[in-house]
Amino acid sequence: MGAKITKSGQRNKLNANYEGRDRIYSLSAEDSQNIAYLCSGHNTYFVIHMILSMTGYGKASIVFAGKKITVEIKSLNSKALDLSTRVAPAYREKEMEIRQMISQTLERGKVDFNLWTEKDETAVELPLNGPLLGTYYRQLVQICKEQNIPEPEHPWQTLIRLPDVLMKEATPSALSEEEWAVARQAVQQSIDRLMDFRRQEGVALQHKFEEKLDNIAQLLADIEPYEKGRTEKIRQRIVENLESIRGVEYDRNRLEQEMIYYIEKLDINEEKQRLTNHLAYFRETMENGQGQGKKLGFIAQEMGREINTTGSKSNEAEMQNIVVRMKDELEQIKEQVLNVM
Repeated sequence: MGAKITKSGQRNKLNANYEGRDRIYSLSAEDSQNIAYLCSGHNTYFVIHMILSMTGYGKASIVFAGKKITVEIKSLNSKALDLSTRVAPAYREKEMEIRQMISQTLERGKVDFNLWTEKDETAVELPLNGPLLGTYYRQLVQICKEQNIPEPEHPWQTLIRLPDVLMKEATPSALSEEEWAVARQAVQQSIDRLMDFRRQEGVALQHKFEEKLDNIAQLLADIEPYEKGRTEKIRQRIVENLESIRGVEYDRNRLEQEMIYYIEKLDINEEKQRLTNHLAYFRETMENGQGQGKKLGFIAQEMGREINTTGSKSNEAEMQNIVVRMKDELEQIKEQVLNVM
């Protein structure tokens, strides 16, 4: 049913304030946007999430030993998990672990992952090579005397740029466990932020779907007045045409048979019922939370079939106009459902 929270623990970053049996607990503002509804029973609470979008972005930076570690991850919609990684050379040995962390959480989408490092200039001061700097200075003074030229007033700006005056730190030969623990934390933070982004987009998608489903249901109800009167119009037209032929008697029983044929041919009650069921099933599937994108796509296809059949049986301009509007609403659902995980 979703994330499970007890009074003694947390899961999926949902923070609950336990107030007692059968009482509603409070959620953070961020988490409250992700909840469709919640119910409680005894000392265990169940949270039901909304759908997730496959679009997302997350970024995190951490400083370790004068090194700034930055992780960036972004995702777009895709039928499966299409993962592309770019990892700094020092962390190449951990690439498989990084891929496992991503695949376990993201499940689907075209994902681009990037990890790089920069030196933190504010945290690291490169030491000076004092003996070499002294040697450079003595040589500079000696040359000035030999060439009979005045010594520079501010020689340090020149001396500091000479080779090897600033000593570079040796590059570590292997990735330490301490550094990887910090880098792994940055990776997890970026994934969590991407998931937060996906949840926010999922809330927006679900609101859009609800709006479009309501519109289709209303348009389906708008068809009913035109549906009831059209069989009588057909009967009246046939009778008028028969009566316009002089000297011809028609069989009223045969007329009733023809009317039954038209009623069966134009009846859309089954299509209306099936479309209503599909609308309800679409809503029910959204309540099941993440991982429903493909299923929602299949339901939208079935909705399209019923709308098309209704349009083919619509013999009045008003009904056909309504069907066109229903198709427009459904097309917007189909476009957005491709982005649902």
